[in-house]
Amino acid sequence: MGFLVGLRAEARLLRPLGGGGDVLVEISGASPAGASAAVTRLIAAGATSLVSLGVAAGLDPDARPGDLLVPSRIVVATATGSRDYFTDLTLCARLGGMTPGALLHSDVAVTTPQAKRELFAASHCTALDMESGILAAAASEAGLPFAALRAVCDPAGSGLPAAALVALGADGRLRPRAILASLLRRPQQLPALVGLASHASMARRALAGRIPRIRLA
Repeated sequence: MGFLVGLRAEARLLRPLGGGGDVLVEISGASPAGASAAVTRLIAAGATSLVSLGVAAGLDPDARPGDLLVPSRIVVATATGSRDYFTDLTLCARLGGMTPGALLHSDVAVTTPQAKRELFAASHCTALDMESGILAAAASEAGLPFAALRAVCDPAGSGLPAAALVALGADGRLRPRAILASLLRRPQQLPALVGLASHASMARRALAGRIPRIRLA
């Protein structure tokens, strides 16, 4: 089983599954280019199924931080509308079971509640991330089963402070100096950043509770 994650911290959450050939992990750095390269590496390494794992932005107002999503489909916007990629039922069961709702892919960060409201009205998706659509497209092209396990981080009613947008390096590590520099320029974003950190902690705890129950075969 090949896992695509955005952060090194998310990769560490997978340690209970063990190493060896049963688990392959690649880190995208939470960027489309990084996700595409990481999925290519997973397929080249021999992954026979692909899972997008990590946090997601809530779009549905009822989705709360820490809610887990194993969607039946991943929605990707196209020039003529959108395309649905349907996840593998058996693989979803191995991740803990399919949940209601769909996951929307975006190539850009969605930073405001207004933008989230507009995307929810247009797509009716529960949450959004920046990696799952890339994994779904690559898996479909390669003929591999795929699924996603995502935990809601920032809910629909909250946005992302500027510091969050510079917080992550291409290697999936946090950049404390960049965060501090952003806070020094705009100290008023500190409460939002603290709130985001709290939501992220809830999402990580939810993933940490589910991961040991994943069935690799």
